Amino acid sequence: MKSVSHLQASQLLHNKFIVVLGDSIQRAVYKDLVLLVQKEKYLSLRQLRSKGEMSFEQDCLVEGGCLGQMHNGTEYKEVRQFQSAHHLVRFYFVTRIYSRYMKSILEDFRHGLKPDLVFVNSCVWDISSCSWVDDYKENLHRFFDELREALPEETLVVWNLTMPLGERIKGGFLVPEIEHKAPQLRYDVIEANFYSGTLADAYGMDVLDLHFQFRFSLHHRMKDGVHWNAVAHRKITSLLLQHAAEAWGVILPCPVTVYGERKSGVTHTCRKIFSTSRIKCGLLVSKLSAGFELHLFSRFFWV
Repeated sequence: MKSVSHLQASQLLHNKFIVVLGDSIQRAVYKDLVLLVQKEKYLSLRQLRSKGEMSFEQDCLVEGGCLGQMHNGTEYKEVRQFQSAHHLVRFYFVTRIYSRYMKSILEDFRHGLKPDLVFVNSCVWDISSCSWVDDYKENLHRFFDELREALPEETLVVWNLTMPLGERIKGGFLVPEIEHKAPQLRYDVIEANFYSGTLADAYGMDVLDLHFQFRFSLHHRMKDGVHWNAVAHRKITSLLLQHAAEAWGVILPCPVTVYGERKSGVTHTCRKIFSTSRIKCGLLVSKLSAGFELHLFSRFFWV
């Protein structure tokens, strides 16, 4: 799959307001997006691991982070924003898909500037409890219902499914009381992905299946079994932007660049018209004329 370039990202998101909602993986998604609209560069390991810093690549910390108390609890907050002459990207750190804090974010959407693109996921923190299924389902319903009411119809909302977890994992969400659940969480993620993907689709949201996309890219996962390296995050950014381009009817010229490599070559036009979707082997896919298929949502998941 081809990587989206700095120029493509900058032009596609020209005069657009993008919001990223979620956990530390979503924070890295935000960071890679902010980096790519400014320069042709990958995130460093330090940038991937940092949280709550005052500034990252010309952005600013709006709330929480080092402005407050730094901790790994469910009440941790971090709001970041990058603004240039023609780009606005905002990130909200959340540990629950629906909470009092999420309601305040939805109020921001109702009464503030309306985003053009919302990229959201919340799962691992939500399911890190002994009896998560009913609560997670109910909170997903509440979130999707209120999000649909808070945003205009033209806002593109992309729910991304949670990426594969390792058998042995480390993370701030693993408090001592649930450490025994760690080996089971990778299977719970598959179940949670099915629930959240089905509901998001039912509420009219777009669904991007990152679990499927990265099932054979586990070598890009960090040693903690949860987070991913810069190459993986550039692929996530490219998947997201290519999906947005299709939804907005934009044709992206695709440079011949492979993830993790630096190759120059002839560019060609990818005529990826988002019109011939079909069901195939339980997968909702969009047929692309560039020689590959973008899997948007899978009803069967790979471990």
